[in-house]
Amino acid sequence: GADDKSEEILMKIPQPFSNHNGGTIVFGPDGYLYIGLGDGGGRNDPKQDAQNLQTWLGSILRIDVDRNDGGRNYAIPADNPFVNRPDALPETYAYGMRNVWRMAFDRQTGLLWAADVGQDIWEEINIIRRGGNYGWSIREARYGFGNSSGTPQDEPIDPVWEYDHRVGKSITGGLVYRGTRLPELNGTYLYADYVTGHLWALRYDNERSQVISNHAIPWRGLPIISFGEDGAGEVYFMTPTTDPGRGIFRLQRDR
Repeated sequence: GADDKSEEILMKIPQPFSNHNGGTIVFGPDGYLYIGLGDGGGRNDPKQDAQNLQTWLGSILRIDVDRNDGGRNYAIPADNPFVNRPDALPETYAYGMRNVWRMAFDRQTGLLWAADVGQDIWEEINIIRRGGNYGWSIREARYGFGNSSGTPQDEPIDPVWEYDHRVGKSITGGLVYRGTRLPELNGTYLYADYVTGHLWALRYDNERSQVISNHAIPWRGLPIISFGEDGAGEVYFMTPTTDPGRGIFRLQRDR
C-alpha cells in the first residue's frame, strides 16, 4: 500500500473562490505531470485569470516531478512553451480554460483530450496543443463571450466538438477507448454530461481535424462524474453514490 509518510507537497495553488478548481492530474507519454486547473471560480471569470499568463489558474500546467530546480519541489521542462516569454509563468502548457473536467492522454496517439465545462450556453471538447489558447473568457467554445477586452495574446483554438445547454449542461470528459472488449468503440472518445446523464462516443479524424461521428450510448441516465481506464485500456466510469462499491460501471453489449 501507499506510505502516507512519503507525502511531499509539490505546489500550492491559490483558489480565490469555492468553485472551478478543476484538478485533473495525469502523466503524459513524455513522463511529465500535466495539471488541469479551472479559472479559480466566480461567474464570468471575474478576475480574468484564464487569459492571464501570470497566473496558473485557467491553464494546463506541465512540470517535471523527478527533479527539483529553482527552489521548487519540481522542475520546469525546458521545452515548455512559455519559458522564454516575459511575464508568463513557465509551468504553463496551455491556457484559456474555464474548468477542465476532465482530461486524458490517448495511449495510442499521445493526444491530450480535455473537456471544459461551459457557463451560459456551450460545453466543449478540446485537443490540447502546446502553447494553445482555448479562448475563455473571450469566448465560450468557439462563440464570442466578450469578458476580456483587447486582442488575445494568442489566437484562440477552436474546440473539436461542442454542444449547447438544450443537450446538456455540465460536460464530464472521458478518454479514448483502446481496449479489446468492445472493438467497435476503438479510437472513440467517450464522454458524458453530468446534468442530463447522457453518454456518447465521438470519433475524430486527427489528420483532417474533423469529427466523423458522435453517437449516443444507451445508459440509465445517472450522472457520470469521472472516467478511468485499466492497464489493458478498458474504460470505467463513476457516479456519485452513498453505497460503497456501487458507483463504478463499465460498458458492455446488449444481449
